[in-house]
Amino acid sequence: MPLGPEDWAAIRLTLRLATTTTLLLLLLCTPLAWWLAHTRSRWRTPVGAVVALPLVLPPTVIGFYLLVAMGPDGPLGQLTDALGLRRLPFTFPGLVVGSLVYSLPFAVQPLQRAFEALGRRPMEVAATLGAAPLDRFLTVALPLAWPGFITAAVLSFANTVGEFGVVLMLGGNIPGVTRVVSVQIYDHVEAMEYAHAHWLAGGMVVFSFVVLVLLQWLQPARRP
Repeated sequence: MPLGPEDWAAIRLTLRLATTTTLLLLLLCTPLAWWLAHTRSRWRTPVGAVVALPLVLPPTVIGFYLLVAMGPDGPLGQLTDALGLRRLPFTFPGLVVGSLVYSLPFAVQPLQRAFEALGRRPMEVAATLGAAPLDRFLTVALPLAWPGFITAAVLSFANTVGEFGVVLMLGGNIPGVTRVVSVQIYDHVEAMEYAHAHWLAGGMVVFSFVVLVLLQWLQPARRP
C-alpha cells in the first residue's frame, strides 16, 4: 500500500490545520487589510513591516520565539496558566497560532491590494445614497474585492499545508496530534522509506502546481 494509516492521519491533520488557519485569517485580516489600505496614520509603515516579517524571517526563528512566548515564562503561557488552560506548545491549538503568524502576510497583502484597487469612488457613491459605513463595507467593498479574498484564501491554505519549521518547533512530532504532512515526509526520509516519501512529496508537488495554475487563472486578464 503506497500510503499507510499514519500518512493518512498526517494528511487529515494538515487539511484540518490549513482549513482552520485560512478561515481565521480571512476573518482577522480583513479589518487589518482595510485599515492598511486606507489609513494615513504614521503607524501604517511599521505595521505593514510587522505583517510582512514572516516573508523574510526563517520559519525556525518564528517557531522559536512563539515557543518562548507560549512557554511557562512567556506572556501567552502565563495567560493560559491564569485561565486554567493547557499550554499551547505541542498541541493542535498551538499549531494554529503558529500558522496564523506564519501565514499572516499571505492573507493581508492580497486583501490590502484588492481594497486599494477599489479606489474611493464606489464608497463615495454609496455614501451619497445614504449607506452607513458598515453597510458600504459589507455591500460594496467586500463584493468588489472578492478576487483578493480568493487569492488570500488559496495562498493561506497552500502556505499552511507546506509549513515545516514552525510546526516542528511548536508541535514536535506527535502522531495524530501535531505530525503534519511535511513532518511525515521528513520522518520517512530519515527512516529511508523513500517510496512513502515519494508518494507524499509527489502529492505536494501536484498540489503546489494546482495552486499556481489556480492563482494564474484568478488573475484579471491584462489588456493588450
